[in-house]
Amino acid sequence: MTDAALADAGGVPRVPAGDDLPALLALNNAHAVELSWQAPDAFARLLDRACFVRCIGAADALLVALDQDARYDNPNFAWLAARHPRFVYIDRVVVAAHARGRGLARRLYDSLIEYARVHGQQRLVCEINAEPPNPASLAFHRGLGFAPIGQARLPGGKTVTYFERVLRA
Repeated sequence: MTDAALADAGGVPRVPAGDDLPALLALNNAHAVELSWQAPDAFARLLDRACFVRCIGAADALLVALDQDARYDNPNFAWLAARHPRFVYIDRVVVAAHARGRGLARRLYDSLIEYARVHGQQRLVCEINAEPPNPASLAFHRGLGFAPIGQARLPGGKTVTYFERVLRA
């Protein structure tokens, strides 16, 4: 068994390879209501702009995060950037239906927290849909210590709540 296959078998987060992108795009777009639909070129640009991209398995789970220096035209990122000089913004996290309940999202977050601490970041931020609601994401993030810091109504009618988790050294 190769090192990559061993890592995938244990659900270890890894940096995606180029040939992972079609499957990760499909995973993203299967959850477009929660994440936002992406065209292939836009998805590739997002991953290029991100400071942190990790996946598990062929496309079992994905987390994409950007730091405060990213060039990212996104109303949620802009809202957070206007309020915090330094942060790691979790743009999207998704676990495929067949892979839920195995702790994959938690492993991705543990990896992100380690990355953030190594890079001197003290705050993780994200938004969670309030309308339409996303109760699973809300419960997951609250369980990880995220607390609400604001709310906004976005173009298109979606309402989001912004959350942060302050990292301790």
